[in-house]
Amino acid sequence: MALRFVFDMAVPATQKRFHVTTFGCQMNEHDSERMKGMLESLGYAEVGEAADADLILFNTCSIREKADERFISHLHQAKALKRGQRERIIGVGGCWAQSVKEDVFRQFPFVDVAFGPGQVHRLAEFLTSESLSAQGYFEFEGFTGHLPMKRAREFQAWMQISVGCNCNCSYCIVPSTRGREVSRPLGELVDEARAVVADGVREITLLGQNVNSYGRDLRPRVDFSALLRELDAIDGLDRIRYTSPHPKDMREDVVLAHAELPSVCQHIHLPLQAGSSAILKAMRRTYTRERYLDRVEMIRRHVPDVALTTDVIVGFPGETEADFEQTLEVVEEVGYDGAFTFIFSPRRGTLAGEMADDVAHEVKAARMERLVEVVQRRARERAQRFVGRTLDVLVEGPSRHDPRRLRGRTSHNKVVNFDGLAEPGDIVAVAITGATSQTLAGEMSLLAAATR
Repeated sequence: MALRFVFDMAVPATQKRFHVTTFGCQMNEHDSERMKGMLESLGYAEVGEAADADLILFNTCSIREKADERFISHLHQAKALKRGQRERIIGVGGCWAQSVKEDVFRQFPFVDVAFGPGQVHRLAEFLTSESLSAQGYFEFEGFTGHLPMKRAREFQAWMQISVGCNCNCSYCIVPSTRGREVSRPLGELVDEARAVVADGVREITLLGQNVNSYGRDLRPRVDFSALLRELDAIDGLDRIRYTSPHPKDMREDVVLAHAELPSVCQHIHLPLQAGSSAILKAMRRTYTRERYLDRVEMIRRHVPDVALTTDVIVGFPGETEADFEQTLEVVEEVGYDGAFTFIFSPRRGTLAGEMADDVAHEVKAARMERLVEVVQRRARERAQRFVGRTLDVLVEGPSRHDPRRLRGRTSHNKVVNFDGLAEPGDIVAVAITGATSQTLAGEMSLLAAATR
């Protein structure tokens, strides 16, 4: 989805202005925050509309076809804006840019600069160079250190612990756009966490394509659970989240961190993708249905109240009705607190992109509808366990549906809309009075002690 932050601010007419549109995952959101911080350090000011900007940037995603289509639609709008202001700069970053590389200038000659996810820092080099001729930057050069950052919320921060992925899922383009996995040193991460906490951050989300395999390339080798324990020891860091893990690497030591460490949130995102072992094999996921369910059992044995969410793809090449029924069975059995569901679309440069896309679109759509019904029903049933409890809620701001109420998030990553008086960044006790498949409702409690 495209993310846009709207600002109501006056910018001096002489100051250069920029606008960033972000598509895709949390990693892209983090990269966009780095771009914004870097641009402001160069004297640019952010504006809420592309039409008001001297520099229009797109941080792109190439995971699914619809993301490509949305981005290209936005890019053509930027082209029209450039016709009226030839000196306007258009930049394209992220995974789509990395997947097409120099072809971006052939397909869209009005683009001035293109860069992959490993070259965000090169944007500043381009903007400060004497000659602004079209340039592309696509080679990963290692971690770029502490670039300036403009966080969407002062009390929440992303922290990239690794880049790239060593898995070879047949449908996924990430290994070709972000490369092999490279971990950041443990000490560097702890130092960064301490610095952002000193700056007012209360919640950190750790980012990686496969966070569970963090540290295996470091010498001496470091385990992901060791990183969690180091971060939990930082005074003032109230919450630690992470995304995304791979089921094959979900080990007991990580699950025990959820059970034992107060700051590690009671939420695990455990991508399923399919409930059929045959389809999982075709996807090259390296686990079976049975092994996945064993992981779920281990997690719930140690952390009974954990919120489990997942990803599911329907209509993968070769998926039969029997295969899909097995996916529904797993979703029913596990009872996820939420799920991101996707219809398969072939991606250029992947093994699955070369397979026959042999599931008819109408069949995919019908299966998606059936899947969403089961996901929502089970999520609604799971959410009822919170009604009558009092939970810690990190206040994020006013409710999107009623600005007279507040909106926050529990350790379980459940959004809560509630009545009360508090400031963004506060952690308050909220008595839960109602639940839907996606959100909770409640009232701020001044007397009851909250649970995690």
